[in-house]
Amino acid sequence: MSALAAFAEALATGRIEVVDLTAPLSSGTPVIQLPPQFAQTAPFELEELSRYDDRGPAWYWNNFRTGEHTGTHFDAPNHWLTGRDGDDVASVPARRLIAPAAVLDFSAQAAADPDFLLEIQHVREWEKAHGPLPEGGWLLYRTGWDARSDSQQDFLNADESGPHTPGLSPACARWLAEESPVIGLGVETVGTDAGAAHSFDPPFPCHAALMGSGKYGLTQLQNLAALPPTGAVVVAAPLPIVSGSGSPSRVLALVDRG
Repeated sequence: MSALAAFAEALATGRIEVVDLTAPLSSGTPVIQLPPQFAQTAPFELEELSRYDDRGPAWYWNNFRTGEHTGTHFDAPNHWLTGRDGDDVASVPARRLIAPAAVLDFSAQAAADPDFLLEIQHVREWEKAHGPLPEGGWLLYRTGWDARSDSQQDFLNADESGPHTPGLSPACARWLAEESPVIGLGVETVGTDAGAAHSFDPPFPCHAALMGSGKYGLTQLQNLAALPPTGAVVVAAPLPIVSGSGSPSRVLALVDRG
């Protein structure tokens, strides 16, 4: 039996489970809010074209409007100034959209402190227990933040000082981008950076370092709790938007339950 035939059989029998890591996309999907002097992304909306009526008697369809970075989405290198000459989302090699994943669970720490930051030492300690991060794979950072995704207010968790959501320290972001073997970072929050990252030195270090290193981001993931620390394979499927900086994406994980 070929490897592909064995894979198809494992899918059919349920030995390989498909876990959907994608947040449902609707008008209620939380979106990032920038300071008012900057342009804002559009929330997701549908415009009905016809629904089995005189506008189209046998079909239902819609236009939709949203931002590239709405809901579960993929950040391409050209999303940030540091990667301005890098790939757009349509130029990301297809082979890089299927990759192994390491799942680092810091949900308890984030529950105790919404401003919790992942440090290099945290990753090193995880590696001692589970082995090295996967070459050409993803670091998926579980914080439990997906439980807040049905509320814009709870998801952004902002007060007069700004948003409070977990993320990476500047040192960890640089290390992940410049020294680690992974191709990108996946998170459950609205963006790859911590809520307070506007005040970091440098600001927004995940975006700056990852995009500048030709790496990628996946955001607003769900169901990371269903994944093992190692062994899952992630399928990230952004739309190939020519010159686009990112795209809403269907993100799936394949888990061997045999």
